[in-house]
Amino acid sequence: MKTFALRLKPGSDLKESLKDFTHAYQLQAGFILTAVGSLEKATLRFANQRVTQVFEQKFELVALSGTLSSSGVHLHIAIADQNGKTMGGHLETGCTIYTTAEIVIGASKEFAFERVIDQETGFKELQIFPS
Repeated sequence: MKTFALRLKPGSDLKESLKDFTHAYQLQAGFILTAVGSLEKATLRFANQRVTQVFEQKFELVALSGTLSSSGVHLHIAIADQNGKTMGGHLETGCTIYTTAEIVIGASKEFAFERVIDQETGFKELQIFPS
């Protein structure tokens, strides 16, 4: 496994930055190891919903998980508001960094990930291949 560490600065879009990083480093089987930080705007898609919801307030980034490859990223996020109320869902474009996002990414040398339409679910789902 190879590891990468990055810090996103204020105003950066979390998802777009991770997509850009994935392409810049040509990650074929990446995954989030850990992430902490803060957001000033969160855009999430909740379970079994087709539309996103936007929340404009300060949040702590308490968890981020998912897979990264050149054919797509699939990321889930958990955030907490000023009262500690936590919510989570699919990370969407439009999550803006408030002060920082410190992220450590792992990349497998044994696998290649590809996202392709699954006939059963109708969604782009992960396909895993030997590298």
